[in-house]
Amino acid sequence: MGNNYDIILIGLVAVFLILRLRSVLGKRTGNERPPARDPFTPPTPPPTPTGAPPRIGDAPAGNDNVVPMPGTMRPSNATTGPGGIRATVLPGATSGVGAIRMADPHFDPLSFAQGARAAFTTIVEAFAKGDVPVLRPLLDGQTFGSFEAAIRGRNERREKAETTLIGFEASDIAAAELQGSNAQVTVRFVTEQINVVRDAEGQIADGNPNEVQKVVDLWTFRRDTKSSDPNWVLIKTESEG
Repeated sequence: MGNNYDIILIGLVAVFLILRLRSVLGKRTGNERPPARDPFTPPTPPPTPTGAPPRIGDAPAGNDNVVPMPGTMRPSNATTGPGGIRATVLPGATSGVGAIRMADPHFDPLSFAQGARAAFTTIVEAFAKGDVPVLRPLLDGQTFGSFEAAIRGRNERREKAETTLIGFEASDIAAAELQGSNAQVTVRFVTEQINVVRDAEGQIADGNPNEVQKVVDLWTFRRDTKSSDPNWVLIKTESEG
């Protein structure tokens, strides 16, 4: 009998302890809130806001290794923003580019397009300023004569040209051919510009200083592939549209 009382007493104590623990700790019903965050897990950093404007310096540097064009060239600082400027070989120029590369293995279309943009910037700015000495080594004789005559006529009328090159959209190679040893490459420049001509009194005779225009030009450059001179000269200019 004594053993039976001991067992009953131990059982009662065990039941008492279980009931006591349930009253203190409570019981799970499945509706409890999960813990806000595992304290051993570092907090997740806030997401980067989308659509934020790029900061200066975000774009990788050194993407515009300009190959010198004729005379004193400098890389154009006109850009259209992240992604760079389109420079492709259009289908009609593929065979011509191949022929030029066979005659001159150093010819690289992308580098040429970069150098052409530098030449375009220099020539456009020099023409607006009437800077004949800068233009002379960049153009062949006939093209230089046309530019010089236009500058002379402007000076005689006492007009002043103002050209602001906003940026390049494209400098695609539109045509290319090899005539004997002479390589000719036509570049299709798509740019944004502001062009104004003022008369002798400073009044606007043509253009709008507040209007940005998209301008499409076709410029043809030439170089003798057998010459040790790596420079190209501009031999023809025309506007598209």
